[in-house]
Amino acid sequence: MTVSSLAPKTIPVIAPVAGVTLAAGAAGVRYRDRADVMLARIAPGSAIAGVFTRSATRSAPVLWCQQALAASGGSGPEGKPLVVVVNSGNANAFTGRAGEESVAALSKAAARALDTDEGAVYQASTGVIGERLPHARIEGVLDALAASLSPDAWQAAAAAIMTTDTFPKLASATATLAGKTVTVSGFAKGSGMIAPDMATMLGFVFTDAAIAPDALQTMLHEDTGRSFNAITVDSDTSTSDTVLLAATGQAGNAPVTEAADPAAAGFRDALHAVMRDLAHQIVRDGEGATKFIEIGVTGAESDRAAHAIALAIANSPLVKTAFAGEDPNWGRIVMAVGKAGEAADRDRLSIRFGDILVAEHGWVAQSYREEDGAAYMTGDELAVTVDVGVGGGRATVWTCDLTHRYIEINADYRS
Repeated sequence: MTVSSLAPKTIPVIAPVAGVTLAAGAAGVRYRDRADVMLARIAPGSAIAGVFTRSATRSAPVLWCQQALAASGGSGPEGKPLVVVVNSGNANAFTGRAGEESVAALSKAAARALDTDEGAVYQASTGVIGERLPHARIEGVLDALAASLSPDAWQAAAAAIMTTDTFPKLASATATLAGKTVTVSGFAKGSGMIAPDMATMLGFVFTDAAIAPDALQTMLHEDTGRSFNAITVDSDTSTSDTVLLAATGQAGNAPVTEAADPAAAGFRDALHAVMRDLAHQIVRDGEGATKFIEIGVTGAESDRAAHAIALAIANSPLVKTAFAGEDPNWGRIVMAVGKAGEAADRDRLSIRFGDILVAEHGWVAQSYREEDGAAYMTGDELAVTVDVGVGGGRATVWTCDLTHRYIEINADYRS
């Protein structure tokens, strides 16, 4: 597999998180000769939060996690660990009662392997939809994974959850919280079927900070809107999207009980840095991508309206193929703004490619030269800014171009 040209040039250094151990192994769910199962053990006394796809056809693991969170309130069982089990190759989605049976069986097996309650086991699956999960294969490796748990197995865990990804996605940051240094580390997968709400993506983020479950859930929900829900590759949302955030409390800080606590500002910044980094890596690994593109919209009626306009631009096949062809066809951006269904003033609209003013006052800028726009489009990191001239709303989303390779990958996915 050829690694995306937009992949990070160096492998990030991931700081271990006190109270979190990981393992990866091969169960043969779909792939041969590669790890396809990840196991995480999160120490007793930890809190957990989650955000999930709102798809009407969401998978059995998503439904299980939602029920587990609702039942536990985000707290682990007294004196027992939380557990996360993830497989790639099979989404366990649209599998009916069989999917529910697989989730229940895996929860029972993982609970037994790690001496915890079944309701403390969180699951995620990613891969082909509509095929029954061979959960017995996963059960067969759980004891070995439990015996090999390590605080340093971040790269292996990230690689085990990949599907069409071309590189593992990891990020780490630190912050000061109530006089203590706290760590935030995580990994994600995603490459195609990527759009807000969320995408065919999984994300697992861990911290040693002490954060109460309600505060942790609020922080995760709020930051998802600025990270995983602000990216798009192809406008398709998945049945399986899951992001889990666990806090072990082992950094020793005074517990944060309110998400808006000013003392937690540094932690929130670190959390955002990790989540945004992971979200950007997903776009950089967009199937067939050759351009990483930031779309900024200002001057909208509201931030919500700006977000909708930015997504209309980012998801337009005509815009995305123009970027792929390095064609500065700014008329397609005008088209996308117009179809977004949000207020825009045609005669106050302005467009920039990077620092190049392309259009203003509803017309091409007098200073704009087509050769400048064409030269700008040859870069692999691009920024488009659009002001729609009706208010103070603003938003930023990130996307990639749409190439022939995207079609090849998805036409051959099950072959």
